Amino acid sequence: MTDVIVVGGGAAGMMAAGTASQRGLKTMLFERNDILGKKLMITGKGRCNVTNDCKELETLIKNVVSNGKFLYSSFSSFMPEDTVDFFESRGVKLKVERGKRVFPVSDKAVDIVRCLEKFVSDSGVQVVNDRVKKLILRDGRAVGVETYQKKQYFANSVILATGGKSYPKTGSTGDGYFMAKQCGHTVTELKPSLVALETCEGFCREMMGLSLRNVEVKLEDKKKGKTIFTDFGEMLFTHFGVSGPLVLSASAHIRQMEEGRYVLHIDLKSALDFSQLDKRLLRELLNSSNRNFSNVLETLLPKKLVPVFVERTGIDASTKANQLTKLQRQRVIELLKDFSVTVKSFRPIDEAVITSGGVSVKEVDPKTMESKIVKGLYFCGEILDVDAYTGGFNLQIAFSTARTAGNSVNKGAK
Repeated sequence: MTDVIVVGGGAAGMMAAGTASQRGLKTMLFERNDILGKKLMITGKGRCNVTNDCKELETLIKNVVSNGKFLYSSFSSFMPEDTVDFFESRGVKLKVERGKRVFPVSDKAVDIVRCLEKFVSDSGVQVVNDRVKKLILRDGRAVGVETYQKKQYFANSVILATGGKSYPKTGSTGDGYFMAKQCGHTVTELKPSLVALETCEGFCREMMGLSLRNVEVKLEDKKKGKTIFTDFGEMLFTHFGVSGPLVLSASAHIRQMEEGRYVLHIDLKSALDFSQLDKRLLRELLNSSNRNFSNVLETLLPKKLVPVFVERTGIDASTKANQLTKLQRQRVIELLKDFSVTVKSFRPIDEAVITSGGVSVKEVDPKTMESKIVKGLYFCGEILDVDAYTGGFNLQIAFSTARTAGNSVNKGAK
């Protein structure tokens, strides 16, 4: 018999287990992989965007797409500055980059993982490399877990920190959702979030691998007739559509996916307004008056983009620069300022950075992370129906809810 069992050895699980153990609670951490933090190791392209350096609670909550108010208490008790202090006080130096994203100075996610592993070890947590199959319930209370090897382990409290369904190769296969449903919890619809998008247009395949930097992207919801996302940065064309930081962020705003409903408007020359761009284009055309119009475009656009761009203008590629009409020039400028693609669908959930949806927060106490349905059962991290934009906010959710759960489990629970 132990005091606390934590299921899941990711960011939330390690933080929750170490926190509970530091309170003097005998704690066991179950992880199905042979190493802890396997998914954490690949976050941020292996660099690990550990949190966001925003100082205000309201800013944190605004960056949560689903059920931000539920996190008010957890965020209040463990803010980004607390996350920064946690790692830096344990020897991991951090830095702040564009968008207030916080990374280890080393640019190595492994440093974050090792720090959490040491926290778990130093706190006296017993790590068990086994996959939990189901919860053991008695009289409406969680009293332990049973593994796939049919071994049973008993405890006063159980914390589920199993993550979502994204990146299943890291062990994130949705086990926790089955356990939550087993004891009567509602699991809201699971969808990919922070994920690449497939497009209706086939021309993206022709530009596969092309990265656009310093572009502005706006996401339009045609059904509502309004822009629901705008940001500036980098994106990528792929064989199926579009990806990259801007696209992943935009995907988090798509709540009801319907083919053709959403349009990404890409401003290829966001630093120039229409008038400035017209002057720039005129200058380029005058300097190369006898060249083909398509060749002139290579001074304005990446070479890989030019053939697709020319085709979309409807202008013959062999048209000489000095033969371009005012109307044709206007068409070029309009396309430079709005190179749009239509969203067809999300990429599969196993390619998503995070899972949108999860255990309904209506059934969880926000001040303790304890289930309102089953005593002694707690949740933290991605298993909950909370998800946020890119920029370190999702890991902050994991750390804040984990600290809350780890500080709330009761050794003397009956």
